[in-house]
Amino acid sequence: MKKLILITLFLLTYSFNSYADNSYFINYKKVLNSSTAGAAAQKKLQQKFQSESKKFNKLEKDIRKEESEIIIQKKTLSAEIYQKKVENLRKKVSNLQKSKQDSFNDIAKSRSNAKQKLLKVVNPILKKYMEDNKIRIVLNKEIVILGDTTLEITDQVIAILNKEFPSVKID
Repeated sequence: MKKLILITLFLLTYSFNSYADNSYFINYKKVLNSSTAGAAAQKKLQQKFQSESKKFNKLEKDIRKEESEIIIQKKTLSAEIYQKKVENLRKKVSNLQKSKQDSFNDIAKSRSNAKQKLLKVVNPILKKYMEDNKIRIVLNKEIVILGDTTLEITDQVIAILNKEFPSVKID
């Protein structure tokens, strides 16, 4: 029985060591954010977000101004006209909130699509890199607790990605 346990431990250790010799890790976040295509996509999406935020802030300011004017006119308007203006203002606020939510959801969807497109390109590049360098396993850096920095292949993959896929189209 002891012999069987020793043989099993030996085989497991040997098998683990053979994989450990060809194990590398990659920082996917860095690949997605620091590659030329990823950084450009991030920049475009950030600009779109800022533009939309600016537009909605202006519309909100206009609605607040309109609200103030209605409050000032309350005493001079009939109850019926005042009520119509208040309802109209509520509709504007509701439409603005819906429009704002839709716009920001579209930006989030564009970001997700760009990320997926980039990952579809990164995976074949990574697979080819593994074959060319006889690498048996690549782990995501987020799950690696501690590792020799010479085993990280992030920068090499980014360099290949930048050469082969310099931009990603954003919807």
